[in-house]
Amino acid sequence: MERVQYKKSDFYYELPEERIAQTPAEPRDSSRLLVYDRKTKKIEDKIFRDITEYLQEGDVLVVNNTKVIPARMYALTEHGGVVEVLLLKRYDLNTWEVLMRPGKKGKIGVKMTIGDELSFTVKDITESGERIIEFSYEGTFEDILSKVGTMPLPPYIREKLENQARYNTVYSKVDGSAAAPTAGLHFTDALLQKLKDKGVQLAEVLLHVGLGTFRPVSEDIITDHKMHSEYYEIGETAAEIINKAKSEGRRVIAVGTTSVRTLESVADEKGMVRACSGNTQIFLYPPYQMKCVDALITNFHLPESTLIMLVSCLTGREEILDVYKYAVDKEYRFFSFGDACLFL
Repeated sequence: MERVQYKKSDFYYELPEERIAQTPAEPRDSSRLLVYDRKTKKIEDKIFRDITEYLQEGDVLVVNNTKVIPARMYALTEHGGVVEVLLLKRYDLNTWEVLMRPGKKGKIGVKMTIGDELSFTVKDITESGERIIEFSYEGTFEDILSKVGTMPLPPYIREKLENQARYNTVYSKVDGSAAAPTAGLHFTDALLQKLKDKGVQLAEVLLHVGLGTFRPVSEDIITDHKMHSEYYEIGETAAEIINKAKSEGRRVIAVGTTSVRTLESVADEKGMVRACSGNTQIFLYPPYQMKCVDALITNFHLPESTLIMLVSCLTGREEILDVYKYAVDKEYRFFSFGDACLFL
């Protein structure tokens, strides 16, 4: 079968600016939930806590337990200029890959300071323009970062986030992300317990969310787009839970596109995964067929983004655009702090 050469514009949809959520719903599980049955093409409008109606005993919910760090900082150059620094990926104890704005100030060898306790030197520049920097400090890096850094909210969120914890999931554990795996933001401890009591199993994987998930597609033909690599881990326990479910014909339901990318990066043709860690640059778009993931909980994603392309692998391009048009018409809230979808 001839492979379709999709263009970026094939994944465009109209979104009024007022549909972009500026603040998270309170409580977490009070956001709306669009449920889409891929077999019947039926849409239901629910509240997120109603997800218990659709998950059943034996289902495995795969969550990404990464934790967003206060990764955005502002550095002073030796000449008094201000540079925005966004931590992307940690290479070792003191060395990070960062996004620097304006980039022209980040020449190799340049030194900058952040507050009184932190300084760094630009060591290298990557092919795609990110900087490799080496920090100097006394004490613990994480403690200093908590003082000088802020949560790296996406540029389309202009409201101040009063509670920084709301940009992390209730099950976040492992520091390292520059953005939240936002589908998980809707879960509360009580809702997770209710699902466990129902017989739904949880499997925790890790993918540190960096630019790979959110970098705009700049190429017209989507296959020319290159993903940024992101670090992932699947532990022995998670692999065992997932593989047992697959072998018994039970559903593996990914919470968020980052969980999908982690699972599909390592799944074999039967959908089995293995305990491992590494870096992934996987880019999923139609007509890719999911190997491990049977269903997906996710938010509404930006037009022409790699994320809407990923979700299209479950529904097809035309269907996802129809679903999104319905959501716009029904005034769902979009993007990181927006409402959720359940694709069954």
